Amino acid sequence: MICGRAARTRVLLRRALLLPLFALKRTAIGGQAVIEGVMMRGIDHWALAVRKPDDTIGLHDFDLMPWARRYPLLKAPIVRGVVALAEALTIGMRAITMSANESLGEEQEELSKKEMGFTIFVAIGLAFLLFFLLPYGLTLLLGDGLGTGVSFWLVEGLIRVAIFVGYLAVVTMLPDLRRVFEYHGAEHMAIHALEHEQPLTPAGCRGFRTLHVRCGTSFLLIVMVVSIFVFAFVGRPVWYFFILSRLILIPLIAGISYEITKWAGRHEENAFVKIIMAPGLALQRMTTRQPDDSQIEVAIAALEKVLELEPPDAARGEGIEVMA
Repeated sequence: MICGRAARTRVLLRRALLLPLFALKRTAIGGQAVIEGVMMRGIDHWALAVRKPDDTIGLHDFDLMPWARRYPLLKAPIVRGVVALAEALTIGMRAITMSANESLGEEQEELSKKEMGFTIFVAIGLAFLLFFLLPYGLTLLLGDGLGTGVSFWLVEGLIRVAIFVGYLAVVTMLPDLRRVFEYHGAEHMAIHALEHEQPLTPAGCRGFRTLHVRCGTSFLLIVMVVSIFVFAFVGRPVWYFFILSRLILIPLIAGISYEITKWAGRHEENAFVKIIMAPGLALQRMTTRQPDDSQIEVAIAALEKVLELEPPDAARGEGIEVMA
C-alpha cells in the first residue's frame, strides 16, 4: 500500500513539473512528450500513444475543433498565438493525464479529480513563484540604484532567465523525468523524419537530431526575453499593480513570442534566424535525450495515427495555427 501511494505521488509530481515544459511547435503536425508516451496533433485530430507496463502500445485518437475555425477573429496576429497556446495546454493537460493513468497499469486506479486539481495547483503555484515573484523580489533586494525603468526590468529579466535555466538544470537531473526527455527526443526525431519525407521507422528517424527550432523550450526562452521589453514599459509599480500587470501582459507576451517562433520556423535556414534561435536550441540539449528504438516506435505510432486521420494532401484549415 505504501509503495503504491509513493508511486502515485511520484506521478503527480512528475506531471506538475512537466506542465511548464510542454513541447510546442507550429507545423502541420505538432507533438508533445508525455509520461511513457507521445502526443501528436494535427488540425482536426490528435492522437496519444503510450507504452504500457506489458510493453504494448496503447493508442488513442480524438477529434478536435480549432477555436479559430469557430471564431475567425481569433486568427488575428498576436491573438492567434494566445489561442494556440491555450489549445495546446488544454490538449496537453488531457494527454499527460491519460498517459499518467495508462502508465500505472490496468489494475491501478485512475488519478482522481482531486489529485488532478492538486497537480494543477502545484504547477501554477510553482511557475508563479519561480518566474514572477522570485525574480521581482531578488531585483528589489539590489536596492534603489536600478531606478524604475529599463535598468530595473533588464536585471529582473536576466534573473528570470537565470532561474529558468536553473529550473531546467534541476528538473533534467530527476531520474523519474529522464524517460520523458527521451520521449521528447523521439517526438522531435519523428517530426524531422516527416518534414524531410523520410521513412517513419526507427532507422529512418535515427538520422535526425533531437533538437527542433519550434520546440517549447525555445518558445519559453523567447517568452523570457520578450517579457523584459514589455515589462520595461510598466516601470516599477506598487505590488497590486505588479500583479495586475502580469495578468494583463502575459497573454500579450505569449502572443508576440508565438509570432517570433512561427516566423523562425518558416525561415530555419536563414542565418539571422539560426543566430537568434541558437540559445533555445542549446537549452534543448537539457530537455531532450537520445531515445531507444522502442520510444521512437511510440512517437511513430502517434504520428502515423494523425497521418491516417489527416493525410498530407488533405485540405487544411486556412489560417489555422497548430501549436502542440
